[in-house]
Amino acid sequence: METIEEQIEALSRMTVSQLHRRHLEVFGEPTRSNHRQFLFRRIAWRIQAIAEGGLSERARRRAMEIANDADLRIRAPRMLFGKDFTLERKASESRRVSGQQDPRLPPPGSFLEREFRGHRIIVKIRPEGFEFEGRPYRSLSAIAREVTGTKWNGFAFFGLAALAERGTHGEE
Repeated sequence: METIEEQIEALSRMTVSQLHRRHLEVFGEPTRSNHRQFLFRRIAWRIQAIAEGGLSERARRRAMEIANDADLRIRAPRMLFGKDFTLERKASESRRVSGQQDPRLPPPGSFLEREFRGHRIIVKIRPEGFEFEGRPYRSLSAIAREVTGTKWNGFAFFGLAALAERGTHGEE
């Protein structure tokens, strides 16, 4: 049996199509991503989580405590060079991270992907919303509206409504 290190080393030599097959093996579902580094990191993480058992409940609670105390930047500095706006209190906001997240969503830090009219739409799940093209959004529906120009249910647009009916979103 291969060690975790050997499995991850083998991943680094795989092509994108081989990574697609390996993703199917470890997650039990196909991926639409063709980004080699993203696939490598996601599969490597999953291999380690399966082998080591993932985070304990105590570690998850501690991470939530740390996140609650974090200053989250919600807007970029106005000037790229010059005065350092990160030192100003107005440039950052403190917000509490709620422990409650919609069960249809994957955990914060995960990505949702969708192909729409020849463009790959990638959205990062954040503790208090979503990030698309470097900008924060409060809802998936707002992102779907931005992309399509029409009103959409965000969960339907990203295929999460169907996943909720099956009771899974690929994570454990």
